[in-house]
Amino acid sequence: MPHQRRLPSLLLGALLLVPVLGPVVARAASPTPAQLVALETALNSGDDSALSSLLIQGPGLNPDDVKRRRQLLRQQFPDLRWEVRNGPPLRDGQSSVTLKVSGTREQGGSIYRLDAEQRLSLQTDGQRFVGQTIWREQSLLRSGENSPPITLLIPDAVLTGQRYDVDVIFDEPLEGALVAGGIQAITPEQVNAMESPQLELAALGGGGLFKVVQAPQTPGFQTWAVLLVHPKGVVSATKRVRVVSDRPALDP
Repeated sequence: MPHQRRLPSLLLGALLLVPVLGPVVARAASPTPAQLVALETALNSGDDSALSSLLIQGPGLNPDDVKRRRQLLRQQFPDLRWEVRNGPPLRDGQSSVTLKVSGTREQGGSIYRLDAEQRLSLQTDGQRFVGQTIWREQSLLRSGENSPPITLLIPDAVLTGQRYDVDVIFDEPLEGALVAGGIQAITPEQVNAMESPQLELAALGGGGLFKVVQAPQTPGFQTWAVLLVHPKGVVSATKRVRVVSDRPALDP
């Protein structure tokens, strides 16, 4: 019989890897290597002033809120580390940035291991960050020393109104193990509030979780939450899917 289980709220915090920056400004420039180093240093620093000095108050950006969210995530994962690197260029020649975050947490006798990644474009006014565009975002949280490896087969981008597959595959044979899982969309309000949703779990067969969903009729984002329960450990994940109105935008 299906039952419900709450997605760990600390996983939703992993979606807040970098400050929620405002819209792109006119003539915004790509960040220099030195600015990326400064961002990585500030994110890993315990000094809020270092991060504040890189941000500008404006539409969509509240430095105080950024600091509060980062502090909360660091409290949940004391050894949290950010890594900021140049990513592959976009089709239009614009640079991209790959941002990774990892950390561990002990809770209720279990060790949780977080691994999350974003691919994004960052814009600056030459000194501070003034905008961002997120192209890809995914977070994984594992409990247990031998939690099963999985693969998320969820697209980075889809067209408005498109039906698409949301699949999660166990990378190793289940060998008779009884597993359960569930998946559901998270609203933007739940993400912003780091609100942990209830997921309905059901017994899984066939080596994974398979679902066909439909994208909204308007451009934006869909965020999916996944929870898998295995005798060797629990795996939870989030994946952000861009919803675009024209086919060229599928591959930036």
